[in-house]
Amino acid sequence: MLETGVIKQRTLKTSINCSGVGLHSGTKVSMTLNPAPVDGGITFKRTDIAGLGAVIPAKWDHVVDTRMCTTLGNDDGVTIGTVEHLMAALAGCGIDNVLIDVNGEEVPIMDGSSQPFVFLFECAGVVEQDAPKKIIRVLKTVSVNDGEARLCPGSHLSLDFEIDFDNDLVSRQSLSIGVVNGSFAKELARARTFGFLRDVEALRAAGLAKGGSLENAIVVNGDKIMNEGGLRYDDEFVRHKMLDALGDLYLAGAAIIGGFQGTCSGHTTTNMLLKSLFADPEAWKLDVLQGPEALSAIDGGIYPELAETA
Repeated sequence: MLETGVIKQRTLKTSINCSGVGLHSGTKVSMTLNPAPVDGGITFKRTDIAGLGAVIPAKWDHVVDTRMCTTLGNDDGVTIGTVEHLMAALAGCGIDNVLIDVNGEEVPIMDGSSQPFVFLFECAGVVEQDAPKKIIRVLKTVSVNDGEARLCPGSHLSLDFEIDFDNDLVSRQSLSIGVVNGSFAKELARARTFGFLRDVEALRAAGLAKGGSLENAIVVNGDKIMNEGGLRYDDEFVRHKMLDALGDLYLAGAAIIGGFQGTCSGHTTTNMLLKSLFADPEAWKLDVLQGPEALSAIDGGIYPELAETA
């Protein structure tokens, strides 16, 4: 894993395919995750659209819509939606470079969590590449919307989140997690997206949630969970919001080393936070983990031990 004390970049060992329904479009979509070269980053390619205009970088400055999900787009008007759960899986598993082929306008929702994507990575295999892993180190605190979301300096990525819904079942929940020791796979990956039955009709009238079902979302009806089997975690709601935030933060273009705090925040606020971070050159720097810090990161499990040496 380490040569001269430097953590290396990672990609997939082989390509792997999955298919499913788009949460908002309701249409069936097929997706293939492919290995990508060093410094290739995370890139989407719409295979149903011809030409170079089908390529969309997974970057904060390509976010074009944050209504109920995160949608990326390019200068040619090509978009790909609901990227956050896949991005969270890539972040949580420490994968730097992947080309994602999708034959539709939305990433498949799968079961509404990141776990199916983590399983795909495990099946495909993850390999190290001959280049140091880049990180974005937060140097000073940045906040937006009167502190609704903030980033502050830290020794690793930590997430602190609070939600408060006008529903007795969900209500107020808070959680703090350091993304260390495989905590993503254990604590966040299985948390599913959720919604309220009272909102379904309005969402579908607005062209959203057409593919939503009890197979891919937690549905709350008053004080009851409609899904057979109930919740995967007692506080699955806040865990999923934290998962969303992790996915949106990975649109920074590299792993963030710092602390994220969110209070009833969502996709829009997290994207605003990244814009504010990168607008201030004194608030961040591009770096690599090396030397004693790199050894500490490995010992602490900041990057899960999925990778083989290429």
